[in-house]
Amino acid sequence: MKKILLGLVLLILSSRLYSQQLNIGTYNLRYANATDSAQGNGWGQRYPVIANIIKFNDLDIFGIQEGYYKMLNTLNDSLPGYKWIGVGRDGEQKGEHSAIFYKADKFKLIKTANFWLSPTDLTKPNVGWDAALTRVCTWAQFKEIKTGYTFYFFNVHMDHVGKVARFESSKLIISKIKEFAGNAPVILTGDFNVDQNSEAYTVVNESGILKDSYLLSPIKLANNNSFNSFNINKGGTGLRIDHIFVSKQFKVKRYAILTQTYQGKAPSDHYPVVAILGN
Repeated sequence: MKKILLGLVLLILSSRLYSQQLNIGTYNLRYANATDSAQGNGWGQRYPVIANIIKFNDLDIFGIQEGYYKMLNTLNDSLPGYKWIGVGRDGEQKGEHSAIFYKADKFKLIKTANFWLSPTDLTKPNVGWDAALTRVCTWAQFKEIKTGYTFYFFNVHMDHVGKVARFESSKLIISKIKEFAGNAPVILTGDFNVDQNSEAYTVVNESGILKDSYLLSPIKLANNNSFNSFNINKGGTGLRIDHIFVSKQFKVKRYAILTQTYQGKAPSDHYPVVAILGN
């Protein structure tokens, strides 16, 4: 009987506790294109820097935006031990991905799926509301191998034009989190294309499910805007359009907008945003 009770206690503890630290991130990679290359900001010269930033900060799991299929495989080749999941917003491997990268030796992928940001058909690519483009959200359930701790991770890139689309997308994502994750721990990352003063941001931050990790963190290193337009001199006033939201089960210890550069250039037109979670 004692062994059974001890087993039950250990099982309960393993479902509630994660490792001492989880390093989370979100990073808009900037899609590969000829115009950027002509201006000296080509993907081929940027991705090794991006990979080193990820490795140096030892990110355990992170969401990316604007990644084409070939880009993601190239980046993954520079990140030993990581795997990624997701689909293109135009279906399968087509178009930009809102992919999730994770350490394969630390997390077991339980399940994953995608839904499109639309009021009509969430199962296939289509433009929602007043958006300019199709937009997709990739999500997954993970189990930390060492502890058995399970959680959900959602990643998204909201439309850059449609104000209604961003507002409605926030509502949709919250409803899907409720549907898929229930009361389980949740992390939501993404380029929301709106700062912390917007209605779309408020829908998420005041949902009662998620809170901005920036607000929860006692230690912040966020002296720049998260969007830089490939201009390292564009400091800004602390407007954040790239966000990491977490549910109440996580304790945020540190938060930062990382502004590392190379040869006087930014490795993307966004800076990566990271949050360190602890217990």
